[in-house]
Order: sequence, then C-alpha cells, then structure tokens
Amino acid sequence: MSDFNTEAKEAAEAVENAAADAGFDFNQRYGEVIGKVNATLDKVDWSHLGKIGKIAGILLAVIVAQILIKGVLDTINLLPIVPGLLELLGLVVVGTWSWENLTTSEKRAAVLDRLQGIKKEYIG
Repeated sequence: MSDFNTEAKEAAEAVENAAADAGFDFNQRYGEVIGKVNATLDKVDWSHLGKIGKIAGILLAVIVAQILIKGVLDTINLLPIVPGLLELLGLVVVGTWSWENLTTSEKRAAVLDRLQGIKKEYIG
C-alpha cells in the first residue's frame, strides 16, 4: 500500500513539474509572439489607413445596431397583441401622409420636387 502512495505522489510531482515547465514555455512563447506582432504593427504606416479604419468602424457600428434592432423586434414580436397594433399604426401613418401629400397634382409635384432636391443634394 505504501508503494502505491509513493508512486502516486511521484506521478503527481511529475505532472506538476511538467505543468510548470509547460506554463513557463507558454509564457515565453506568448511573449515572443506578442513581441513579433507589436514589431509588425509598428512598421505599418497608419496615416494611410484612416479611411479604411473609418469605414470598418462605421460597418461595425451598423452591424451592432442591426443586431440590437433585431433583438428588440424579436422581443416585441413575442408579445401577443403588439405586432398587430404596430402594423395598424404603420397603415394609419402611411394613409395620413398619403392623404396630406398625394391628393392633388400640386401636392404630388411638390413631393417629386422635394425628392429630386434630396437626390441632387446627396448624389450630386
């Protein structure tokens, strides 16, 4: 029985020593990799990447906003009566806007003029 305990203790010590060596090797290797990454990043000319960074940031913000909006809409969709009420509200808003802006030819022409003005402003 004592031989078994002695062997178990020796095995446990061997495992601890191997883990300590592996931990040291990992820390050393991790430090080397981080050093190489930092050296590579220091060589990059970041002044030319301004537009790319802005585009990537905007794209990331849009993706996060879409995920949040989808979560909110999915939550609202789980409520039994709210989706139908929101559809009815959308129909009322579209109907009211159409009645106010599309009933006469002058109003329709004014809407087209506004749309063309917006198009010229943003597209050129």
